Amino acid sequence: MKQFPLVVVNGPTASGKSAVAVELALRLGTPAEIVNADSMLVYRGMDIGTAKPTQRERRGVPHHLIDIMDVTQDASVADFQRLARAAIADCRARGVVPVLVGGSSLYVRAIVDEFDFPGTDPAVRARWEARLAEIGPAALHTELPPDVARHILPGNGRRIVRALEVIELTGSFRPVIPEGTYALPDVLQVGLTLPRAELDARIARRVDQMWTDGLVDEVRGLVGVGLREGRTASRALGYRQVLAFLDGELRQPEAKDATIFGTRRFARKQLMWFKRDPRVTWVEAGAGAVDAILSVVQGNLNS
Repeated sequence: MKQFPLVVVNGPTASGKSAVAVELALRLGTPAEIVNADSMLVYRGMDIGTAKPTQRERRGVPHHLIDIMDVTQDASVADFQRLARAAIADCRARGVVPVLVGGSSLYVRAIVDEFDFPGTDPAVRARWEARLAEIGPAALHTELPPDVARHILPGNGRRIVRALEVIELTGSFRPVIPEGTYALPDVLQVGLTLPRAELDARIARRVDQMWTDGLVDEVRGLVGVGLREGRTASRALGYRQVLAFLDGELRQPEAKDATIFGTRRFARKQLMWFKRDPRVTWVEAGAGAVDAILSVVQGNLNS
């Protein structure tokens, strides 16, 4: 029988990944710990808007890469790759099964697959960021080579800047995620799926609960410790909408509706990318999800 694999739990936001991963870790029959792959759970103080699992919800299962950064710091994909791989290696060295709980497909792929990142140059990036501030993302988008531009949205200023930086430094930029080849041994990916109408309803309920739990006050408090200066944290779903409300750009009901709309759109993008990966075994989200995943794990061990 093979050793337990690295189990990766994928799925769209609000599909119940965190709770499923905890229950799975408790029922594997061997020590298991969770490695977070959601780029926003790393930030201290960003609890309500990220649906960060509480200590009670973690049920004693150790979690890695949660609350490790201030909101003023950038959580790059390259940094996340390094930190997550180190946490996975640490778990395996101690005889513990790592359970990776996914955020976006990009972060999961960066962790488990062969995925290299070009270097960066602060001076070059600062020059392109200044150009972005001067002319805006749509105009800057026209400065990309056509084969790169068609893969990057004209409104995605951050990605446009990164592409131009890499092109200047290396002469080329690869805008498409490469074909998946595992860089880590013994990886088993599962995904949670549920009907779109149910997912949409879950997202609306989650956002309503975030407002009830005090998301606006959480954002007000984080502004005092530098949220606006954090290029990554300030763009998080819910947080940027509340910032727009606090700035008078949106009324509070509009900020909430924009969060629901943005989260639904993000969930669809997550599913689209995950569904393209044939290595993911899909199970129905809900009461039977953990049993179904345990069956997949057992089948892997017996194969």
